[in-house]
Amino acid sequence: QVQLVESGGGSVQAGGSLRLSCVASAPIKRYCMGWFRQAPGKEREGVAAIDSDDTTFYADSVKGRFTISEDNAKNTLYLQMSNLKPEDTAMYYCAAEVDMRLWDGYVPRRRDFGDWGQGTQVTVSS
Repeated sequence: QVQLVESGGGSVQAGGSLRLSCVASAPIKRYCMGWFRQAPGKEREGVAAIDSDDTTFYADSVKGRFTISEDNAKNTLYLQMSNLKPEDTAMYYCAAEVDMRLWDGYVPRRRDFGDWGQGTQVTVSS
């Protein structure tokens, strides 16, 4: 089990940018790390993920706008979000699952990840 703490959320106007951070309590090199988001009344959905081989996943809705990355030396995961849209408004969660690998066509699901942060709110106004 690894503890995860997100930060970097806030309020921004449409077209703006934010960078979310997720600091882990232990080395994350063996983990698949992911970002999920959940808007009121909606399911928690996978936004982006990266595994130990640096294979990545992006939801279609964020491709070209969001970039996931990690700094293993700092045990930190990042989500760079650009050209934000009102529909990006949600609580964003960091998640981790040890020894999980990504493959083409795989869509991360909530139940695939065992460790979760508390979330950080992102609000995008038009």
